[in-house]
This record gives sequence, C-alpha cells and structure tokens, in this order.
Amino acid sequence: MSEQQDVIAELGEAGVLAGVRWAYLSATTRALDIFSEADGHDAPLLGSIRYTLFRDRLDRVFACERYAVRSGNDDTDLDLLYDQLSERDIDTMPRLDAGLVHRSNLNGSPGWAIADLRFLLASCDFGKLDKLPWPQKSPTKQRVASQRDPEPPQPSLFEGLVMEEIGGLEMLASGQKLDLTTYVVAHTLDPLSQQIELVFGRPRLNSGGGQAWRWRQDLLGTPPADGGRRVDDTPLPTGPKDVPDAPVRLRRSAEERQDNRGSGEG
Repeated sequence: MSEQQDVIAELGEAGVLAGVRWAYLSATTRALDIFSEADGHDAPLLGSIRYTLFRDRLDRVFACERYAVRSGNDDTDLDLLYDQLSERDIDTMPRLDAGLVHRSNLNGSPGWAIADLRFLLASCDFGKLDKLPWPQKSPTKQRVASQRDPEPPQPSLFEGLVMEEIGGLEMLASGQKLDLTTYVVAHTLDPLSQQIELVFGRPRLNSGGGQAWRWRQDLLGTPPADGGRRVDDTPLPTGPKDVPDAPVRLRRSAEERQDNRGSGEG
C-alpha cells in the first residue's frame, strides 16, 4: 500500500478524519451565520472567524485543551463541550475516546497528533489547493512541506550541481527531521458562493511553482460518523438555533435570504 492509503486508512478507522470533517462543517456554518457584510464585515474577518472556530471545534471533538477530559468520564462537562453549538452540531459530533488525539503544536502552529502522525492547518483561496504556494507560508509550514518523501526515492534535483550553486535551497529541502511525521489539513471557503474545500495530505515544497502536494485526500466525501454524546436527559445548552445542513455548498437559498430581509433578520 502507498503512504496515502496507509495514513488515510489508519485515520479513517480511528474516526479522526470524520472528526476533522465535522469540525470544519460546524466551524464554517457558524462563521457564515455570524458573518454580515451589512455590519461591516469583510473577507479577512470571515477567514479569521473560520480559522478560530475550526481550531476550537477540533479541540472539542478531540477533547483537547480546555475541553480535555480529566475525570476519566467522557460524558462529564457536557455543558462546556456543547456551549454555542447548534443542536445539529451536537447530534452529529463524532464520539472519540478522550486521549486518542492530543495537541501537538509545532513552533506555535496549532497541531493535533495521533500516535506518530501530526497535522497542522493551512488555508488558501478557493479552487487553488493544487497550487498552494508553500514558499509564501510560514517557515514552519515550509519545513513541513520540505519533509522527505517516504515513497521510493527519485534522483535528486541537486545531482550534478556545484555546491555553491545550491546555496540554502538544499538545506531547506532536506531540513532537520521533524519530531513527528507531519501532514496538513488545508481548507478553503469562497465567500461569494459559500462553497468549501477540505483536504488532508502531504505537502510538497513547490519552490518553482507547480503541484503543491505529494498526495492529498478530499475529506468532504468522508462519510459522517455516528454522532451523539448526549444522553436523553441531558439538557441542551443555550446556543445558536438549528442551522441548515452544511454540505459543500453552504449558501442559503434566495428565498430564505428574501424571507430574512422581509422579517428584519441580518
């Protein structure tokens, strides 16, 4: 099997990919619910809200940071876990064992790890995932993108070159080995059409442009996991009302927007 098949199978069977998918759909739906051009909001603010909520939802579904379970009972502190989530988010949140995934930040960049695999987050423009410019990202993301390919090695791009001509490029490409094999979850949102993209993969340092991934896997096609930590007698917290289903296209219909304008809703 290829690395892609191995990694996707491992994370899929563990429920991690379903957790990432849930977290992004929840975060994006909530961000679009908050976002209002009429209130002066712009695309950068939408991106910031989306990222912050995505990070928060990942911590929730994986029981990390402030949502960590310390009593040994995964059903404790549900008020905190469910605070500000819609009823749909609560009902569809995958139930994963606390401790399965833990926070593993890299140079201040938020990361999550299971066993010896870690992933970070990266955003880009909608429709540009395959050309994502890693050299324009942070030094941390460049290090991740410069990890050696575990597949059968190809001839080095530097063979036959004089060392002085290589300069710092070879050093960056080889780099120091990271403490964990690190992948990237990349996400996009078109603020106009409100379409989204979500992938998991091994980035490739595309210094001269071109393909940004050694491999990547679409996560929006990942089947939803069975959700539900809530027991029948657990009261729901006060939070946002139910929101529409959040498939690839999250935009409300023209009829709904017209109804909202007529009723005075933002």
